[in-house]
Amino acid sequence: MSLILYNPLREMDNFQQQMNQLFEEVFVPTDRHGDRQGFNPKAELTETEEAYVLKLELPGMDPDNLDIQAARDAVTVSGDRQDTHSTEKDGVRRTEFRYGSFRRVIPVPGAIQNTEVKANYDAGILTLTLPKVEEAKNKVVKVQLS
Repeated sequence: MSLILYNPLREMDNFQQQMNQLFEEVFVPTDRHGDRQGFNPKAELTETEEAYVLKLELPGMDPDNLDIQAARDAVTVSGDRQDTHSTEKDGVRRTEFRYGSFRRVIPVPGAIQNTEVKANYDAGILTLTLPKVEEAKNKVVKVQLS
């Protein structure tokens, strides 16, 4: 079992993120299909012993339109979305276009080696593997008793 230091500033940051998400859900207008105008991809951050794994939902995105930047304590993903949807019924063709850019900054709970980040885009899911810096890993060291 390891001890985790309590950081009240991290709690304030979490509260601010929750409030921002609440206001986005309430005040961002939606189109007639219930989709939010604009685009804010959903993200999932998990932690392993060696790295953080960040997954973002980016359906229909062209990987060439993505810009990924990794700092020591955060990852920024931005891009341009150009989505086209076509249907044909009873000889009538209906086409919808959705355009928009997005930018999402995801803070990472610990320091990462930003020069060693690996990215994979498959089936609309962007997966980033963010290796932890050596000193941030929880190493167990044998202590000699004198």
